This record gives sequence, structure tokens and C-alpha cells, in this order.
Amino acid sequence: MTIPANIPPLKGLVLCGGFSTRMQEEKSDIAYHGMPQWQYLVNLLQSFLQEVYVSCRAEQQSHFNYPLLIPDTLPYRGPSAGLLSAHALQPDTAWLVIACDLPFLSPNSLGLLIQQRNTLRAATTFISPANKLPEPLITIWEPAGLKALQQNVMEGKNCPRKTLLNTDIALLENPFFPEQFNANTPEEKAAAMKHF
Repeated sequence: MTIPANIPPLKGLVLCGGFSTRMQEEKSDIAYHGMPQWQYLVNLLQSFLQEVYVSCRAEQQSHFNYPLLIPDTLPYRGPSAGLLSAHALQPDTAWLVIACDLPFLSPNSLGLLIQQRNTLRAATTFISPANKLPEPLITIWEPAGLKALQQNVMEGKNCPRKTLLNTDIALLENPFFPEQFNANTPEEKAAAMKHF
């Protein structure tokens, strides 16, 4: 299949730059699937996309034995730092962005997201089952969406979800919504581990 020239190429980005404060250990290293979670997610994305990158803080680079790293290069906080560092490096790329704390994510959700990608919208994302709001960290961010996020961050509005709420996005119901579960605490990790 030939992709039209005006469609931004889609690449993968696994966000691993957080400090994992609530988890009290590095979330990207937890082995729900017999390997570090970041590696599991890279492998998952590689089954759909040719290029998959890991986003991390500058001081984390030696931690990952992986060639495609994007260290945070911008003075922003939280996920926006990773998203916008990737956008700065490849401004004409669309990024399928995955947080590193999604133990149940599988090809089911990713395949649906890619299949339903709407390149005419700023992003394609799922509705969060927890709060019925857009899920910013299982999202295809088009260049236009990242430009909107960049503008918001420069104005002091650092929340990717609020950017999605205030831009023209494709919002999907995910029939595999349990895959959107985030494990951010030791209790949530323990609950997730019972399923493996």
C-alpha cells in the first residue's frame, strides 16, 4: 500500500522519562511479560511500525540498551517534555505515543487505533474508561496536535489531555478498554501482576 505524500509518517514513541515517584521503582523496568515493560511495549509497537523510539530523561540514556532514544531536550515537565522533544526532532512525523505504565496493552488496542487513525484531525485517541476524557498517552498525535500542545505549554498550560479537549480530535470507544489500565502505585502493580 502506498501512503500519499501529504500523510505524515507514523512512528512509535514509548514514554519512559517519568520519575515513577508513586510506584517507588522504575515503572519502565517492571517485568509483567518476562522482560522490562519498555521492551515489551517497543516490541508491541514494532509489530505495527518500522520505527519505534524510547523517550527518556537525558540522564537515563545509558540505562536503555536500545539505539533509538529521544532524550528530553526541552525544559518542560511531564509527558509534554517527551512528546515535544520528539516533535522538535521530527516535526513532520505523527507519533503513536504509549506510556510505559500500561501492563495490559496488546495488539488489539493498538491495531484499532492505527486502523481508525484520522489524519485530518489533530489526534486519534481513546476515551478513558476512568473519567470519559481523552486518553493522551495512548494516542496518535499528528503534527498539528503537537503544534497545539507546544503552543499551550509555552502559555503555561502543560496538560496534554487539556490540549486534546480543546482541539479537533478523533475520539474512539475502545472495546478493549481494560487495556487502558495504568499501574502507577505498588498496589496497582500487585493487582496487575495477578493477571500474568
